[in-house]
Amino acid sequence: MKELQIQYQKILSDFLTNETERNLYIGQNFIRQLIQKKVAPEEVINIHKYAIEQIYPDLSEHILKSYDFLIEIMVHFGLTLKEHQSLLQQQEELRVEMNVATKIQDMILRTKIPKLEQVDVGMVSIPIRKMNGDYVHFLSDDNLNVSVAVTDVVGKGVPAALCMSMVKYGLDTLEYATNDPSYILEVLNRIIEKSVDDSMFVSMFYGTYNVEESKFTYGSAGHEPAIYYNAREQTFCDLESKGLLLGVMPEVKYPQYEIRLGENDFIIMITDGVTDFRKQGELDPRDVIKSLALSYSHLSAQEMCEKMYAYLKALPDFDLEDDFTVVIFKK
Repeated sequence: MKELQIQYQKILSDFLTNETERNLYIGQNFIRQLIQKKVAPEEVINIHKYAIEQIYPDLSEHILKSYDFLIEIMVHFGLTLKEHQSLLQQQEELRVEMNVATKIQDMILRTKIPKLEQVDVGMVSIPIRKMNGDYVHFLSDDNLNVSVAVTDVVGKGVPAALCMSMVKYGLDTLEYATNDPSYILEVLNRIIEKSVDDSMFVSMFYGTYNVEESKFTYGSAGHEPAIYYNAREQTFCDLESKGLLLGVMPEVKYPQYEIRLGENDFIIMITDGVTDFRKQGELDPRDVIKSLALSYSHLSAQEMCEKMYAYLKALPDFDLEDDFTVVIFKK
C-alpha cells in the first residue's frame, strides 16, 4: 500500500502543477491498476488523503477529518455496491435459467390441435409471464374420440412447469383410458398428491368427444366450469362438475357427466384467467364470454378463440392478471 500511496502522490502532484490532459490520462491509468488489484473504494480515498497530507502539510484539520468521514461513507458504499452487483448476477443467472426452462417447457408440453371433420377444435393460450401456468393437452383415438385436458397449476415459474410436466406424462400413460374422465382425474390426483409440494395444486377440466355418438363426456377437478351452447334451443348452460383440486387428498372420487352435441353446438373450456379481466360495470365476465362466443359462432373454432381474446385485450380497462386459455369444441 505504501508504494501505491507514493505513486499516487507523484501523479496527483504533477496534475495539480500542470493540469494537462496527459496528467489526467496517467491518473486514469493508475485507477485502472487499482481496480485490477481489487483496491476497495475506501482505500482509494485513504490513498488520496495521504497524498494531500504530503502535498499540503498545513491543511486544516477539518478538511482532513472530512476525508475520514468520506472513507467511512465509502466503506458502506463498497458493501452496498458488492451486494447490488451480487443481486444483478443472481438476477442474470435466474433470467438465463428461466429462458432455458421456458424452452424446455415449450418443447415438452407442446401439443397439436386435432384436425377432424366431425368436430372443429380451436385454442388460444397466452401466458402472463414467460412460463405458462396453464396447460392444454389433446389426445385423439383413431378419429373416434378426441379428448382434451385443460389444466391450471396453482403456482408459477419453474415448480409449476415441473408439475405440468408430471401432468403431461401422466396423461400420456393414461392414453388407453381417454374416454373415462373420472378414472383419469382419480389417477392424476394420486400422482400429484404423492409427488408435489403441499402448496402446489392443480385444477383440471377433462372432456372427451365421441365422434360417432356426438357424445361429450366430462369431469372436473376444481376447475372453472365449461360453457355449453345449444344451437337448436339457442341457450347457454354451465357444465358444472364438482370435484376437489388435484393433489389435495390421496383418495378422491370424481363424477363424470355427458351431453350430446347437435349441429352448430359448441363447448367453451377456459381457465380462470379468462374471467379475471376487470369487470365492465356490473357485467358478469362469463356473460361477456357467452355473448362474444355467440357473436363469433359463424366462424371456425380457432377464429372464435382468437377473436374473443383480441376483443377482451382491446377493452380500455382490460388487465390480464393470470394466464389466459380458451379451448372450443364445435360440432
